[in-house]
Amino acid sequence: MTEALRIGNRAARRLWLHGNGLADAPGGPVDVMDMIGRLGFVQIDTIRNVTRAHHHILWSRNRNYRERQLWPLLKNRQLFEHFTHDASLIPMEVLPYWQRQFRRLGEKVSRADWYRSGLGQDEIRRIRARIAQEGPLSTHAFDTKAESREMWARPPHKKALDQMWYAGELATCHRENFIKFYDLGERVFPEDLRQCPGEEIAADWLCDAALDRLGMATVGEVQRFWDAMTAPEAKAWSERRRLVPLEVEGVDGTWRQAWGVADIEARLAAAEAVSSHLRLLNPFDPAIRDRVRMERLFGFAYRNEMFVPKDQRIWGYYVYPLLEGDRFVGRLELKADRAAGWMQVTGFWPEPRVKWTAGRLAKLERELDRFARLAGIQDVGWSVPRPV
Repeated sequence: MTEALRIGNRAARRLWLHGNGLADAPGGPVDVMDMIGRLGFVQIDTIRNVTRAHHHILWSRNRNYRERQLWPLLKNRQLFEHFTHDASLIPMEVLPYWQRQFRRLGEKVSRADWYRSGLGQDEIRRIRARIAQEGPLSTHAFDTKAESREMWARPPHKKALDQMWYAGELATCHRENFIKFYDLGERVFPEDLRQCPGEEIAADWLCDAALDRLGMATVGEVQRFWDAMTAPEAKAWSERRRLVPLEVEGVDGTWRQAWGVADIEARLAAAEAVSSHLRLLNPFDPAIRDRVRMERLFGFAYRNEMFVPKDQRIWGYYVYPLLEGDRFVGRLELKADRAAGWMQVTGFWPEPRVKWTAGRLAKLERELDRFARLAGIQDVGWSVPRPV
């Protein structure tokens, strides 16, 4: 058996940040497709705290990015929208291998209680016929009502749209003011990309693509990257591939077995020192999506508390991790009113043993000013004491 390559903690952190586009100075020409391609996909989110998560994720990698640069890529068919861990924008080149997900998620949704309750095939046929005849329609074009007032209750037309969207029969044609417009999948997805090359080939391609973006990972982490396969399928992939065995050091000095890409040593050699910039990361940033992995590599414990009752929160509603170089130095909560043109720091928590010098605070102030400008905000203030 090949001896495992040992990767120390600092090297592992550098490799992880380089792979996530968070190691170099965040400037230069903006290539949105390149950024999304390197990440694999970008999660989109309905909540707009200052800016929506998808815009923030891209801006964190290149501060020249602007909100208007993303959605034309969906409309021009360079990206398609579907469900990974949540609604996401995915490069169109992934589409042939995603056909298995259309089938699987379509079947899964059709079996769900929330879907089956109060929905008939006639409703699906009527909605599909309207879209086929009238062209792209949003959910606002229909007027059926939910049968209950529960938070997650869906009206029948939304259930029908969801089921056809998950199954790939409908697709997101474009978005207007974040409102999704549905069209027939055959009119959105390029014809030459609509055929699945086979279940095993597709699973292997997705696993290969996941490990390529992770650089180093356990089989479970590969499986969870797209959230597109079962644990047995990921294990079968690992047995078909000749992977590089690794031992990766955690921040606490413990070592854990993992697998690496074939060119892992070249990537380690190329992963030079990380830029000392201080970055305000979004709670949905792919670099911190796996909270267990983040805490193991960086010693930074984080949870998203948006849906935690206020009296049970440790930090706050929408809390941003602060990454400086290759370590997390704190977290803060922001609130903003874009129409009124203001943004406020409403909570700040430094990490233990991190001294907030005047220089570090100046970095943070500059980052906040840049972030505010992304949202068209000029007035930035603090409603809690500054870290001095």
